[in-house]
Amino acid sequence: MTDNQNGQLDNAQDQMLSGSAWMTAGSILSRVLGAIYIIPWRIWFGDYFLRGNALYGMGYNIYSFLLIIAIAGIPSAIAKQVAHYNALNEYGIGVKLYKRGLVLAAATGIICALILYFGAPLMAGGHRLVIPVLHSLAWAILIIPTMSLTRGYFQGYQQMAPSAISQFVEQLARVAYMLLTAFLIMQVFHGSWVTAVSQSTFAAFIGSAAGILTLGWYYFKHRHTFRSLVANSRNRLHVQTSALYKEILAQALPFIILGAGITIFMLIDQYTFFSIMRLATTYSNTVLSDLYALFAVNSNKLIMITISLASALAITAVPLLSRALTNGDRQAIAKQNTNIMALFMFVMIPAALGMAAVAGPLNRVFYGVAEQALGANILTFSSMISIPMGLFVVISAVMQGLSENRRAVKFFAVGTVIKLIVQFPCVYYLGAFGPLLATAIGMTVADWLIIRSLNREYGFEKYSLNWAFRKIGLYSLVMYVVVLATVFVGGKFVSLVLDPLSGIASLIVTLLGVGIGGYLYAYLALKNRVADMILGSRSASLRRLLKIK
Repeated sequence: MTDNQNGQLDNAQDQMLSGSAWMTAGSILSRVLGAIYIIPWRIWFGDYFLRGNALYGMGYNIYSFLLIIAIAGIPSAIAKQVAHYNALNEYGIGVKLYKRGLVLAAATGIICALILYFGAPLMAGGHRLVIPVLHSLAWAILIIPTMSLTRGYFQGYQQMAPSAISQFVEQLARVAYMLLTAFLIMQVFHGSWVTAVSQSTFAAFIGSAAGILTLGWYYFKHRHTFRSLVANSRNRLHVQTSALYKEILAQALPFIILGAGITIFMLIDQYTFFSIMRLATTYSNTVLSDLYALFAVNSNKLIMITISLASALAITAVPLLSRALTNGDRQAIAKQNTNIMALFMFVMIPAALGMAAVAGPLNRVFYGVAEQALGANILTFSSMISIPMGLFVVISAVMQGLSENRRAVKFFAVGTVIKLIVQFPCVYYLGAFGPLLATAIGMTVADWLIIRSLNREYGFEKYSLNWAFRKIGLYSLVMYVVVLATVFVGGKFVSLVLDPLSGIASLIVTLLGVGIGGYLYAYLALKNRVADMILGSRSASLRRLLKIK
């Protein structure tokens, strides 16, 4: 390999790390903020919390699915195609793609918002209280497709900061409105908990408005740079408007299915769990609603923090792989695939095991002591399942970046069929754990098929990947055991001065476990040079900072 090729591969890895850092920061901050709000929200809802959270989750699942259809995969498709044309120094075509995409985004947003609003009685699945929640969510669909498209345009330029910052601003505005309305309705005016939930979901519109204003400010600030790139383009390619639309839609449609992968699995749970459990048990609707909240909303909200790490990697990977594919550089593709898988393992495996280790106190911090044992066990199980879920997010994005869209959709369809086949026996015999196990089985099958296809078509640097997997797996298990011991011992000490089930005591134990576990994993990875494969030259500076030889 020439020095120039080495430099290009290193530069691509640096771009992926830099982009991943921005997207991870944005995703993590947004997800953490979206989880922390639940603490005051739970307190203000009081006895209505589990029912309110279940209602919130059922409405959001339907909304998320329609939102993905409204977005239609256009942002990721735009990011991929803009990166493709930018690599050819045809920046002008990227601008045309964006403008044509805006028309599509506005149209699909209006259509899907109308479907959600007027189709709410049918989509509620017999849960009449879900209808006002869906009505409140329809407004957000008008804005979010345009906002997401603009993020995709910036990502096509490898500019991840605008997406990350706007994502955080969006979440901040959303949470602020949620908490304000929940407090006023439940505590000041002592109103209906259903009204409070509806206002909490309407907050999605408030957040999206703040997010798109942030993106507009960023573009206005850097407009001269974008105009300069367009002015200095080669301008040798001429693509008809109809061809641009076809190109966008051809890339976008598979993104709908794959982007909705986790949401589709959650909708399967939402529409089957109650009916299967009525056959298996004599539980009341209130009890079933509480059980649904425990596995589909409570634990899901926390594991999505770790899955958002995978989402950040996926968003960064698509334009980089598209550029390597455009240049016909199969060696760069194999290198990128290896880097993506190694970075996923480096982050996701310890994050999932770490959350499983602190599941007990973490669950008490966010959700109190109601259903504590069952909630903690469900969170532990969910944490493990977040690994195949996060892996699907990453590797399906890799397939899309390599224009293997049809194959990726086929593999997901196989996983979905498996999920449907095992759903009934799993829920019937395992209750609230059943949907999680069915999801794990379906996702694992889809993951295996995709990885096998990537290996056959492009290959991985197997020695490096196997070495990284063994080391990361070992260090993650060591960290898991240490954190479990820390939680146990820390809980004993804290109980000497505080109620061990209180929120403060649980927070102290959680932070203690996370701090010790995080430092231990970082120390082992840096000390034994595993981090060097993932972080490159940045590892040396981290070793100096932490005084590791």
